[in-house]
Amino acid sequence: MAQYLLSLHTGGGPDRPPPTPEQMQTFMQRIDDLESDMRAEGVFVFTGGLHGPDAATVVRPADAGGDRVITDGPFVESKEHLAGFYVIDVDDLDEALTWAGKVVDVVGQAIEVRPFHASRGA
Repeated sequence: MAQYLLSLHTGGGPDRPPPTPEQMQTFMQRIDDLESDMRAEGVFVFTGGLHGPDAATVVRPADAGGDRVITDGPFVESKEHLAGFYVIDVDDLDEALTWAGKVVDVVGQAIEVRPFHASRGA
């Protein structure tokens, strides 16, 4: 088995109106159903939704004065940002892509699929 990160990137912003309460309820039910399927199939490891990039804080290596530099905002200014993710444990990339397709069907956004490096000593 191998672990994969299924990451959801979104543009959000003012061009996209917020969902109605009814749309949000339907969306969350579809997410719950998807996660129930993942658990039932034994592939679910972890999921997380993130606050927007305006909630980010960046810690950079020490400057010439020897102090780390801490700044507000995202690491990279971009129209798209990481909104959430799943970590799944599956047999291979093909299975990871199948699950990514199921996530795409629910969220209606592109999903990036990336394998984790094998752990040392595993």
